[in-house]
Amino acid sequence: MARRGENIRKRKDGRWEGRYMSYDAYHKRSVVRSVYGRTYAEVKEKLAERKQNAELLYKGNRKECPLFGAVAEEWLFTVKELKKYATYRKYRNTYENHIRKTLGKCPVAELSADMIKAILECSDSSALSESSLRSIACVINQILSYAETHYHVIPARFSSRKLRMPRKPIEVLNQSEQTRLFQFLYEEMDIYKAGIIICISTGLRLGEICALKWEDIDLEGKLLHVNRTVQRIAVDGEASKTILMEGVPKSIFSKREIPLSDEMVRLLFSYYGKGGYVINKNGPAEPRTYQNRFYKYLQNAGIERKNFHILRHTFATNCVASGVDVKSLSEILGHSDVKITLNRYIHPGMETKREHLNALSAVYGQYMRRQFA
Repeated sequence: MARRGENIRKRKDGRWEGRYMSYDAYHKRSVVRSVYGRTYAEVKEKLAERKQNAELLYKGNRKECPLFGAVAEEWLFTVKELKKYATYRKYRNTYENHIRKTLGKCPVAELSADMIKAILECSDSSALSESSLRSIACVINQILSYAETHYHVIPARFSSRKLRMPRKPIEVLNQSEQTRLFQFLYEEMDIYKAGIIICISTGLRLGEICALKWEDIDLEGKLLHVNRTVQRIAVDGEASKTILMEGVPKSIFSKREIPLSDEMVRLLFSYYGKGGYVINKNGPAEPRTYQNRFYKYLQNAGIERKNFHILRHTFATNCVASGVDVKSLSEILGHSDVKITLNRYIHPGMETKREHLNALSAVYGQYMRRQFA
């Protein structure tokens, strides 16, 4: 039963839910929204903030400047209706964890590019990766664009290129580590180990290998089709904190065809068709579980713990070392632009650098031999 006059009730799943009226600028109508929490006090606090935001949205619709947090909430509800749910959750988490506390109560019209830059470069953000900082800047700019379109506010413009972010080198497995890993994987081979070999041989992401089906693999045509991905995300209104959600790849470019080598075709042939999904037969594999299995493989191979994505980085670096052109590699990896491939995944190893310098020394040696002949 709802608390009298507060629109707060306890759900059957044990959580508390609070409801309030808001304004949907996209559809230009009043709508009922909900907030959720584990306790009555948590929902009451959230509800008070959302009601304040809703009032500011009404004011903003009457050409008064709303707060950043009010516009953010309205924008997020629009994203939820128009985008993939996984995209909405990513934006929601980014806003809640990194933006709301600092910018939520700031009037949109008073925000400046310098203020946003200062927030992103503060000490609290020093532990964040470059990718996370750029995601925060992207969410802020989209909220400001929404305010400009729906509330006729001319906000500040901010480019993430202005951020002073040291570019961290992306790790790859060196030649010795690759040798030890392959030796371990080929001992008592099973489909789980084969999945690791698929990733380091094709550049598949963790979610893509976990959602891969046998129908996506054409052994006769020697092609692998990337049609879906899977990830564990939080879902509004669900009793459990997260659910395993299968969907289309992260972008239109991620849905792609990857050629398979003769060695990969021979490896997959002995497992082909055993179940609907490659790794887990009857359903997509749990990404976290498969990543933990990868950690165990590294430990058994005598390699220190590394993120699953290192397989993708290593694949790209090996392709470059083997002479694969950047355009082909970009399409295999599913990038929208070759610049992403160049800036993120091409990392010459020490052996490659040494070869270049030895070649240069050979040229210098010719001059030196002539000088002292």
